[in-house]
Amino acid sequence: MGSWWWYITVLDRGSIPSRECEEILYSAAEISGSIGTEVQELPDGVRMRIYYRGDEEISFWRSRLLGALEPWPDIRMEDIGKIENQPWSVQSEEAFPPLELGDGLVVLAPWHKDKVPDGRIPLYINPASAFGTGYHESTQVILRLLERHFVNRSRSGKPVGDVIDVGTGSGILTIAALKLGASRAVSRDLDPAVISEVRNNLELNEVDMARVTLEVGDLLTNVGDGFDLVLANILADPLVQMLPDVRKVLKPGAVAIFSGMIERERDGFLEALSGSGLEAVDELQVEDWWGVSAQSKA
Repeated sequence: MGSWWWYITVLDRGSIPSRECEEILYSAAEISGSIGTEVQELPDGVRMRIYYRGDEEISFWRSRLLGALEPWPDIRMEDIGKIENQPWSVQSEEAFPPLELGDGLVVLAPWHKDKVPDGRIPLYINPASAFGTGYHESTQVILRLLERHFVNRSRSGKPVGDVIDVGTGSGILTIAALKLGASRAVSRDLDPAVISEVRNNLELNEVDMARVTLEVGDLLTNVGDGFDLVLANILADPLVQMLPDVRKVLKPGAVAIFSGMIERERDGFLEALSGSGLEAVDELQVEDWWGVSAQSKA
């Protein structure tokens, strides 16, 4: 990584309640590949400065951020610039301590490999990579639901075979599923730039690459069937968009786990689930972020 970083400053002048706006901005920053943020609460809104690596043109990061913010047109870009010679590596090490999740997982940056708590499965993720570092509440929700699902399957004597991770981002869900016992995984994302980041994180976790298929693709378009588990930690609109295809790709009795929604989107998503022939079997909320496990109706 170079000795300078891009930044993009975004501003909302009170069109969204401050707490909700901050959550939206943090999520958009992580989805777009940010390496850090600074937030400023204003009397009439919220301003956030979002930092990006200098190894891509600013137009690349601007496009990714605009895409993440598309559902909120009142949030506007205020400023774009470059920061020289900031000690970001030191700040990153302090900002990403080991994070224990559920009963047996721990998310760690690569420089914390010697800090794995006893009895926990380590998920090593480079925090400068794509969406899904594990530190955002939406990722924590789906990882905890994922762990609970594997525990339940283990108790019932039903192993998890093939998994598909839609909108894989950093690959953290693929890594977790394989370490929890899945046989194989398909990791797909709409953004081709994500694939190299996923591969790097898989190698960091010493995952056998023969067990993983990396794909560029849109949601569940042109995906085969016979999956034991579908995972998706993306925004509510694309989740709803792909629901009609979920039952087509799942084995009978298999499960899909969805996250990336805030609590106020829960009722609408459960209604969409039902309309697609699915029903909730487990739910979890962390702060204002909500996720759900679902399977086909009996």
